[in-house]
Amino acid sequence: MWVPVPGGRLWAQAAGSGAGVVLMHAGIADARMWDPQWEALVASHRVVRFDLRGFGRAEVEHVAFSNREDALAVMDAAGLDRAVLVSCSRAASIAIDTALEFPDRVTGVVWVCGGLSGLELEEAVATELDRFDEQEEALIEAKDWAGAAELAARVWVDGPREPAGSGPVVVRELVRTMCFDTYAAELAYGDPVELDPPAVGRLSEIRVPLLAIVGGRDPLATARTADVLVGGVAGARRIDRADVAHLPNLEQPAWFTETLLAFLAEVDGAARGT
Repeated sequence: MWVPVPGGRLWAQAAGSGAGVVLMHAGIADARMWDPQWEALVASHRVVRFDLRGFGRAEVEHVAFSNREDALAVMDAAGLDRAVLVSCSRAASIAIDTALEFPDRVTGVVWVCGGLSGLELEEAVATELDRFDEQEEALIEAKDWAGAAELAARVWVDGPREPAGSGPVVVRELVRTMCFDTYAAELAYGDPVELDPPAVGRLSEIRVPLLAIVGGRDPLATARTADVLVGGVAGARRIDRADVAHLPNLEQPAWFTETLLAFLAEVDGAARGT
């Protein structure tokens, strides 16, 4: 289905019935990253996934917009008053911001290898990816989409501190495909309206269940951000898995699906008072 948003429309898919779940993809992916979890989630929940602005099948002009309001527009189109936000990478930061701005619409958050708006990390952590960022910028400037996609797989699937090519082959190929499609399409993104004040100073306002998942092969910033997030949200839980990098749901899909379903069962049970 197509969801109207300021400046255009977003592609989304909704299916199933029951409590709501929104799947929000990483910045090196699109909605396809949730394929391994889709059928299992739809069997017990009302689930929607979508391509964020600048990714996948999104069709938008360069306008001012709010990622949080886009998420709510997708929820409205799927008939969801409230939902658990399952989010990875940059979308994890968006999910936290959405829970803060629209607390009545969010029943829980699964934060996977993400960021946190307003957080400033120590220099050694913050600069770990600088050389990769410079390489990516040069490749995109040269319109070397294949090279940029391969670099994304190298950094985010292998892990920046791991040997090149060490990540799962099938995941590397999917990431290369999703990144190539996004780079080559040169989609408009726009001017995002940031949460003000940002999340880093407001974590105590989050009163819904939160699960943070951290990949041991991911950039160091992920673990440090999770420290701050879990330390600031009452009752938040954290799972560290040493053998995954930035996309645990693709690298260890069976484990991730089981973990996610268990968390959703807890949220659903709390909502029923059981």
